[in-house]
Amino acid sequence: MDKKLSRSTSHRILKPAIAIVVVITAVWFGITWQSNATTSVLLPISSVSTAVVKLQVLQESIALRANVLPQKTVFLDVIEGGRVEEKLAEQGQFVTKGQPLVRLSNTALQLDLISREAQVTEQMNFLRNTQMTIETNRLNLKRDVLDIEHQIRTLKRNLSQTEPLVKSGVLAKESLLNMQQDLSYQLQRLELTQQQQQQEEAIRQQQLSQLSESVQMLTKNLEFARLNVTNLLVRAPISGYLSEFNVEAGESKAPGSRMGQIDIPDRYKLVASVDEFYLNRVNLAMQATALLNQQEISLTLNRIDSRVINNQFQLEFNLPEVAEIKRGQSVNITLLLEQQQQTALVLPQGAYLADSAAKYVYVLNSKTAIAHKQAVTLGRQSANQIEIISGLNVGDQVITSGYRDFAQADTIQLQQ
Repeated sequence: MDKKLSRSTSHRILKPAIAIVVVITAVWFGITWQSNATTSVLLPISSVSTAVVKLQVLQESIALRANVLPQKTVFLDVIEGGRVEEKLAEQGQFVTKGQPLVRLSNTALQLDLISREAQVTEQMNFLRNTQMTIETNRLNLKRDVLDIEHQIRTLKRNLSQTEPLVKSGVLAKESLLNMQQDLSYQLQRLELTQQQQQQEEAIRQQQLSQLSESVQMLTKNLEFARLNVTNLLVRAPISGYLSEFNVEAGESKAPGSRMGQIDIPDRYKLVASVDEFYLNRVNLAMQATALLNQQEISLTLNRIDSRVINNQFQLEFNLPEVAEIKRGQSVNITLLLEQQQQTALVLPQGAYLADSAAKYVYVLNSKTAIAHKQAVTLGRQSANQIEIISGLNVGDQVITSGYRDFAQADTIQLQQ
């Protein structure tokens, strides 16, 4: 069975419910109004700078900061390791080709040279003895041939004298037969000796060729060992400035370690780092200008190092001979990405582009002193200007100072 509420009780229940509804409604209206309202900022007119959109000639380019480096550098690397005994030059000094720079010591190399010299001496003595033996055998065979030929000539002469005596009966026929047998033996012996002489001559030529090659190899090995010891006195390979020389007396240098470098004087290049965004837009032989010692110099892009490191790659420009320039000096470069100039709507470069991510600008109405946010599309740019593709017209006045303090505002009210 339902129980009937009193009037006072129903009022107590309705009042909190109505209050909740009112609060929710007020909050909803507040949120809706805030989302629909435009934000505005009040600024003194002296705190901003402006520029007018103009139709001007534009040649796309990028501004670079480059460093002066030598065109050619020769590095000084340790060929054979050792201990630094004496430092003979100082960093920054001009050195000439062949000038001693540092003297190293290496006991192992010196002992190896002594051992090689002893081995070479021993091998040379062995080779000379072998050559003497071969030559002696050759002479012995030649002597044997001469002896046999002499005996053959003697036997032939005796036969020619004996044959008439045998026919006349003065001498027995047996003597003639013995001489004929001796002659036949000597002739066969001569033939065998000559064959042996030919074979040994061929072997001798081969042995002498091998011995000659062995001598040359041993000599080269000895020269290499001597060169290793000679390299312990490090000399300048070219004339130039010893721009780096990391050597101290008493320290040990491992083979292949770098001691320093020599720069060829009066021949320099400019090396600039460029954002990887431009990697596909730069080509060899592009033209550029540099401001060096208050003088504008024309440059040509000579080398592109396409390796991207930390989102950047490097460009190199060879410098003509310029007075009063030093290694490491910084130079401003303007690289021309276009060969021809074209007419376009332009605005000057400024901090506003970075603050707005090049997506919008504030267009100022000079009559009302109110600037409205305007979306824009930007295109090509030079060192001082940027192209306006859409969003602005000729004569529009744009705030070009930084937007960092009011980047979220839709309008800006300027006051005196």
